[in-house]
Amino acid sequence: MRRLLHTIRARFALNYGQKVFLLATVPLVVAIAAISVVVANQSRQLAETEIQELETQLIEAKKAELKNYLSLARTAIGSIYGNALPDDEAAKLEVTQILSAMIYGQDGYFYVFDYDGNNLVSPRHTSLIGENWSGLTDRNGVPITDKIIEAARAGGYHTFDWTKPSTGETARMVTYQIGLQDWKWALGTGIFIDDVVATVAAARATTEARIRQTFQQIAVITIAALLAVFVTGLLLNLRERRLADGKLKALTERIIDTQEEERSRVARELHDSISQILIGVRYAVELAKRQVATKDDAATQSLDKGIEGLTNAIHEVRRISADLRPGVLDDLGLGPALKSLMEDFKARTGLETEFTTVVFRNRLDQDAKTALYRIAQEALTNVERHADATKVTLDVFGHRRGATLRIKDNGSGMDNARRDGGLGLRNMQERIDQLNGTLRVMSTSGGTTIEASVPLSHLLPPKAGESSQSNEGRKIA
Repeated sequence: MRRLLHTIRARFALNYGQKVFLLATVPLVVAIAAISVVVANQSRQLAETEIQELETQLIEAKKAELKNYLSLARTAIGSIYGNALPDDEAAKLEVTQILSAMIYGQDGYFYVFDYDGNNLVSPRHTSLIGENWSGLTDRNGVPITDKIIEAARAGGYHTFDWTKPSTGETARMVTYQIGLQDWKWALGTGIFIDDVVATVAAARATTEARIRQTFQQIAVITIAALLAVFVTGLLLNLRERRLADGKLKALTERIIDTQEEERSRVARELHDSISQILIGVRYAVELAKRQVATKDDAATQSLDKGIEGLTNAIHEVRRISADLRPGVLDDLGLGPALKSLMEDFKARTGLETEFTTVVFRNRLDQDAKTALYRIAQEALTNVERHADATKVTLDVFGHRRGATLRIKDNGSGMDNARRDGGLGLRNMQERIDQLNGTLRVMSTSGGTTIEASVPLSHLLPPKAGESSQSNEGRKIA
């Protein structure tokens, strides 16, 4: 039994610890994962908004710079262009020479296309000069020349990929052009914005790095929380196991004590009643034997005494057997068994007894019948030993919620020690707990009432053909 209890305890503790750990960790992990996803999405959205604003501001600054450069170019050629005729070739040549000489920075220069697409000025890409570049596109298929001419007619910007003169690498370029309408020229200049692209890319990389760092921090916090939950669950598990060990040890001791008490009681019953009766029978038989040998007429009386003693021994054996397991409980049911118990109690103690039962439809299962019978037996034993009562009543009845057993005496009541630490009451409570029932003990100086209720879950369904709508019609079986 000890090994079985130890195995049950170990399995229960393991399953309990696993369930507690899962119950604590799974919602925590799910919540942290959801928070991480929300935080990451919100961070990306906010960062992207800020990056786009930064990119817009940088490009606008570049555009403003382009306008300033083009204003300088117009100032440089303003006097010549303003005083020249549309077909003044000398003025045009002078203007192209001035614009070709106006270079700035590593890659800055001015270019001129006529409205037919012919390049007239390109100081850093001289191979373009004198060629018609209508239909020219960048590597992404974005039109260049045609869009420049179109933007120049109204004064506007255009963005495309172009080769940097200083490095020969292709980079993104923003251009601004105006139209010299009298000569049908498109005058413009451009700035490479690869620095802007690099700044934006660096900002995005920084944002992703911060998000990864945030995830790492959340992961560290999660691991720390899981470790805390694990340690707490382990400590709780150890505590519960210690409590379970204590309860199981106490239960085992109570079971052993109960077994020893029952064995002692049976031994006393056998010694004090059966043994004495059988000794008396032996003496009566031996006396009858001697009387028969001497042909004494009193031999018949001795044999009668021996037969009477055997009859009493049989009755004692039946009584002891009924105390261990009453056959009437199995044969006739709970009601007759309790009635017989009360009759034996009255005959043994001489106290006034009253037994009542109320009919009801549902039938108790065997565990419930046994539990209620043992509770009644234990309660009557307590009354006999401790209550100093003169009257005991026992009521048993069924109802919609289940069945109830109530035992009441008019004795002196229970003291606190017997109410809190009595083995009999603990046995009653454990029996009723196994059935998920309730046990109430109400004790005053005027008597004690013990009420045990069994829930409906421990009631068998009606037999086939019986109605389950009525609660009347059958005594407790």
